[in-house]
Amino acid sequence: MYLSGRQSEILELAKTEGRVLVDELAARFSVTPQTIRKDLNDLCDGRVLTRIHGGAIFPRGNENVKYEARRSIAAPEKQAIGQAAAAMIPNNSSLFINIGTTTEAVGEALLDHTELMVITNNINVANRLRVFPSIEVVIAGGVVRGADGGIVGEAAVDFIRQFKVDYAVIGASAIDHDGALLDFDYREVKVAQAIIANARHVILVSDSTKFERTAPVRIGHITQVHTFITDMCPIENVRAICQEQDVRLIETSR
Repeated sequence: MYLSGRQSEILELAKTEGRVLVDELAARFSVTPQTIRKDLNDLCDGRVLTRIHGGAIFPRGNENVKYEARRSIAAPEKQAIGQAAAAMIPNNSSLFINIGTTTEAVGEALLDHTELMVITNNINVANRLRVFPSIEVVIAGGVVRGADGGIVGEAAVDFIRQFKVDYAVIGASAIDHDGALLDFDYREVKVAQAIIANARHVILVSDSTKFERTAPVRIGHITQVHTFITDMCPIENVRAICQEQDVRLIETSR
């Protein structure tokens, strides 16, 4: 496809930062939001970007975005989701936290809690929480995935199965419109399934960009969680499933 100079620069920004937003681009290029929306629509029609609410992301939804780029995608939304999840978790409780940039935002929001026992297969979460004496950190054993510090494999699954905790905080790489929770690595999925099975209350944390993506491995279904926290849920079928199956839906942007 032919790209104008501005569209080429927008594409490069999206490649570097993982996400671009209409308002920020309009200010950067001194043009109207309508002009930027047209640029983004052209780029998305050409399948080089994927549209999200308020902007676009790179790469296309069926590709596993590099971990550092994922940190920047919907960062303010993830922070708000993390704070909402942390508000649900009382002091003097036990919980699982699995792999993901949104689950890491929950870990960050838990720093003012006391007397927590956090069991995790996420090295980033463990490293952040370990310096707080009021939080006991227990880390799973297994294969460390270099890309994101996630611990996966059968050893991690067996480790998780030793516990029965009050809460589990899980993420997903994609959420299908039928409510299926999806990921890319079957080894990570096995750990997530063990976490779901061994928690009294499961909290799914996911920003709305996950509705724009797909992944090949099924973790489970949204009906297996008790609370779903997102910035917004634009899929009416998922809303209906939550309502019918008593899954509490919390939208932080509403």
